[in-house]
Amino acid sequence: MNQTLESLYQNIKGLLLEARRRVYYKVNFIMVESYWEVGRMIVEEEQGGKDHAVYGKQILKFLSERLTAELGEGFDPSNLRYMRRFYLAFPICDALRHELSWTHYRVISKVESERARQFYVNEAIECQWGTRQLERQIYSFYYERLLSSQDKQALMTDTNVANKTPFRPEDVIKDPYILEFLNLKGQTKFSEKDLETALIDKLQAFLLELGKGFAFVARQKRIPTENKNFYIDLVFYNILLKCYVLIDLKVSELTHADIGQMDMYVRYYEDKIRADDDNPTIGIILCSEKDEAVVKYSVLDDNKQLFASKYKLYLPSEEELAQELKREVNEIRLQMRLNQADDENSSQQ
Repeated sequence: MNQTLESLYQNIKGLLLEARRRVYYKVNFIMVESYWEVGRMIVEEEQGGKDHAVYGKQILKFLSERLTAELGEGFDPSNLRYMRRFYLAFPICDALRHELSWTHYRVISKVESERARQFYVNEAIECQWGTRQLERQIYSFYYERLLSSQDKQALMTDTNVANKTPFRPEDVIKDPYILEFLNLKGQTKFSEKDLETALIDKLQAFLLELGKGFAFVARQKRIPTENKNFYIDLVFYNILLKCYVLIDLKVSELTHADIGQMDMYVRYYEDKIRADDDNPTIGIILCSEKDEAVVKYSVLDDNKQLFASKYKLYLPSEEELAQELKREVNEIRLQMRLNQADDENSSQQ
């Protein structure tokens, strides 16, 4: 009898909790739509004024005072500006997604690029990011870093990664990785062991930075040979790529020896660990600095399963990231011109 009543209670409880959840999402989305409509009306009224800047301030001041007096808090000029920005960023109401809250949309509306905004909308829903996680990904330039790691043609054409399904390794590997959550900035002396321990201690944050589909497998995974043992710092499995991901940590600049060692780790996993239905193993060398010449004249240049990514212990400024992307684009354009010149010379011979 008690077990039957307990089952009845759990069923009723589940029904009521689900109803509350549905009501919450319904009410939340009604507020999102309402704020979008407020933004639309403000923009249309501003467009009718002669001096947009002056008239716009007058509108916000007037609305803020009246709405606050009659409806309470939440309608100060800054919030009304957010509603206006929300409408300008998402001009089609039918495209709004009910899975996201007003706070989500307020954060995403700050992003200038339309493609980046849509990317963050999709990722926030698919990965179930809270607003703090969403803010962290935007402020660490997640979209730009992922785009810069795509193939060269994608970078040249600014391919929309918002709707890409990450089945290729190059679609999920970032460069650089941002590890500001370790709080190591300013520490001049720390070892690879210190870095590994800090990452394990902050594993949840590190998994978020790695991206979608990563599951932790092991640390200091032993690789035995006839004469000695080697140890892989971190091992993950990515359920989207359906493969193992090996990470080796370096607190110094990337060297050819580091690349050779990771190549050995990947070959070992391919031979001894990888299952028949697994995709090829990926190796990532996470280093503080990397010389592009070392990358170019090594197996990294041809091997699609080996990657070298820098890590930063702080959030880069927008200017710093823009300089890195500009440098990479210029290198790609130069290479394309050289290739074109080679093709023209070949055709003339």
